[in-house]
Amino acid sequence: MPAAADHIDPRRLVAFIAMVFGMFMAILDIQIVSASLAEIQAGLSASAEEIAWVQTSYLIAEVIMIPLSGFLSRAFSTRIIFTISAGGFTFASFLCANATSLDEMILWRTIQGFIGGGMIPTVFASSYMIFPRSKQALIAPSIGLVVTLAPTIGPTVGGYLTDIFSWHWLFLVNIIPGIGVTVAAWTLIDFDESDFSLLEGFDWFGLISMAVFLGSLEYFLEEGPQKDWFESDLIVTAGITAAVCGIAFFWRTLTVRRPIVDLTAYLDRNFWSGSICSFVMGIGLYGLTYLYPVYLARVRGFSALQIGETMFVTGLCMFFTAPVTGRLMGKVDPRLMIAVGFLMFSVGTLQASAITVEWDFWELLVPQILRGVGIMTSMVPINNLALGTLPPERLKNAAGLYNLTRNLGGAVGLALINTLLNNRTDLHLQRLHEQVTWASASALETISSLTAGLARLGSDAELAAIRKTAGIVRQQAFVMSLGDVFFVLTWLFLALVVLTPMMQRPQRPGGGGH
Repeated sequence: MPAAADHIDPRRLVAFIAMVFGMFMAILDIQIVSASLAEIQAGLSASAEEIAWVQTSYLIAEVIMIPLSGFLSRAFSTRIIFTISAGGFTFASFLCANATSLDEMILWRTIQGFIGGGMIPTVFASSYMIFPRSKQALIAPSIGLVVTLAPTIGPTVGGYLTDIFSWHWLFLVNIIPGIGVTVAAWTLIDFDESDFSLLEGFDWFGLISMAVFLGSLEYFLEEGPQKDWFESDLIVTAGITAAVCGIAFFWRTLTVRRPIVDLTAYLDRNFWSGSICSFVMGIGLYGLTYLYPVYLARVRGFSALQIGETMFVTGLCMFFTAPVTGRLMGKVDPRLMIAVGFLMFSVGTLQASAITVEWDFWELLVPQILRGVGIMTSMVPINNLALGTLPPERLKNAAGLYNLTRNLGGAVGLALINTLLNNRTDLHLQRLHEQVTWASASALETISSLTAGLARLGSDAELAAIRKTAGIVRQQAFVMSLGDVFFVLTWLFLALVVLTPMMQRPQRPGGGGH
């Protein structure tokens, strides 16, 4: 009997592999355009400020769909929702590749993010629905690897595709795999049945208030640092809109008989504590994926390919750590694994806080190794802690909420990181200006040396030397602010290590239906 309980239906396994691949594409497309925005900007004749919407529109749409997907998959079934998500994502990718204007690109990216966002939480819920608890040591690391590896290698993949072909291939690369995933989803998925009774009395007010709340909040967090927060009327409006619609959404959810999103999952101790960890994990995953390329591009002058090659260390560490994490899952207290993972995060960012303008691949090697191993060591047990003990009927809704916390963690983290970078750069610049004056011997020596080197160019060598010195000072201030951000992140990750004992070790088998 135990052997029968542990049996995995080959049909369902193949279906699940196809679903995981679909999720990989959806998460990859968050970051795949980040290294190639300049090329897309040139191709669509857009401004530097406008082109950011190619990424922002996708994020806003995806964050709205993620919590909604739980209700939709319960009403229409996993088969229908995942097929529509995969097929719609693939078609939207084709439209993005053929966009001829910025307005078209933003529209197709919004559709791509919204429809594709339904695949991510559906995979999480399905993994606990169709596989027995004894197989989670194999399944959970695979999902964790995809969730963390996809955004990490996104800039690298995007850089390669753009350099070798063109920016259109950032989207065309989804077509063939997307068609395969769509066909596999329709023909193989049989995990559950539709429940159209859920559509009776559909909560349109809850849907609209949630969409406006999450969309405004994502915009507020994405654009706030660039627009100097409350100095911009648009950001103020977005913040007020998010607050008002957020209150309306939570009131509606807690009072209506059949809410669009069921928040009662947060009454489960494991779920809410796991969601907190997932939120901070989002900061570490997306925040550090952003910081290292910014340093390598702005300070070291690396190309997209060079940045990808430098950061590929993290991806390799994730890949090799995943099976080790799976083997440890049933032998080690998951709370200990989470604590060790976040401790690795903190040690890596503490080392990175000593960053200088000369840092290169080898100086970044150890922090990246610690980050890669730390992500996998903590991510997998966090997933199991949050979702692994919930009953099957609550999994779909909870999976959407859980994935939302990671995405919001990334959005909040990036907003705080950019704000801190801007403020600390201004502070360090002011302090350096106080030291780099005409009374400073080292400043005069630097200007004299640069003037001598530039004299042969025939222009105003002294003026050029002063400008170059000012650039060096600004660069140094920026690097010092990076060190400050890494130091703040160190304390954030350490706080999670301290809070880990408050979590409850799972005692009962999770949502697997066996």
